[in-house]
Amino acid sequence: MPRRGNPASGKRKMDNEIAISTRRHKGVGWKKRLWRKVRAPLAESRFVANLLVVALDGYLRFVHKTNRLVHYDEALADRIIDEKAPVIVTCWHGQHFMMPFFSRRGHPSVAMVSRSRDAEMNARVIERMGFETVRASGGRSAAQMHEKGALRGVVAMRNHLRDGKSVFMIADIPHGTPREAGMGIVSIARISGTPIVPVAYASSRRHVFKDAWDKAVLNLPFGRAAFCIGEPIEVPRKADDAEMEAIRQKVQDELNRVFDEAYAIVDAPA
Repeated sequence: MPRRGNPASGKRKMDNEIAISTRRHKGVGWKKRLWRKVRAPLAESRFVANLLVVALDGYLRFVHKTNRLVHYDEALADRIIDEKAPVIVTCWHGQHFMMPFFSRRGHPSVAMVSRSRDAEMNARVIERMGFETVRASGGRSAAQMHEKGALRGVVAMRNHLRDGKSVFMIADIPHGTPREAGMGIVSIARISGTPIVPVAYASSRRHVFKDAWDKAVLNLPFGRAAFCIGEPIEVPRKADDAEMEAIRQKVQDELNRVFDEAYAIVDAPA
């Protein structure tokens, strides 16, 4: 006769597996679970995707129109365009939704957007706002950079800059360390001979996605807004590795400065 196992032992094992599964399930926020369920159908439905693009574009325009801009140095923006254009405009991940509204005198007009499925909607919204897009992003290793089209992206951005078009790209690497500038933006500045301009946008009314790796911010209407611009950062064409790292750190520090400045302005008592 086959040997029967201990029923109590089997029950304990099943209870442990259920408990582990429950903990894993609870570890993922309900918003992320919902997004995972709807992401694939959305990506496959052109009608739904088009509807979402129109809705997102309309919402962002509504937010832009209903937030009172309390800080924007137009004289500085014009001086940078007159003296430095084309330039590379940059901000942090999670702070980029309102950036297309601050294209000034046609600068910037090209944006680098990740090739990931999650970024597809971002790219389409940006294109609807009148920007050209380059689909690429950085990575921590050579293999990641190849997979994400980083090298082709660098060439495309360089060509746009050589044509006199200012470009927009995000400084930190997707799903990396937030508010840590990558070397990609410094490399593009060096090979193109164009300066980097750090910028930041903040609104007094906002929702922060705390579960997101970059703590992305959804700006809300009917508040106050600030758009802060840092001084252009030049990258010598013959910069060595040590100089490149120093400039990368400078970009990071200046981005953090304007980021903190923008939030301090909108969060100050009215």
